[in-house]
Amino acid sequence: MSARTHPRSTRPDAGGVEIRLPWWAVALPAVAFGALLLLIVGPGQAQAATDDPAMGQLLARIVDLLSR
Repeated sequence: MSARTHPRSTRPDAGGVEIRLPWWAVALPAVAFGALLLLIVGPGQAQAATDDPAMGQLLARIVDLLSR
């Protein structure tokens, strides 16, 4: 018994894939990324983190590289 095969499409754009995302599928990861970035940049009440300036220097260099 032979298996059925699907006929090939005659449309020229059949090879492309169209992806449609809802608005929240893009907005939620962007908001989460922004919130985590704010937690890293502004440590708030974390007094123990003030002794290590490495994170501040790293962020300053990233900002400097992105502003060029």
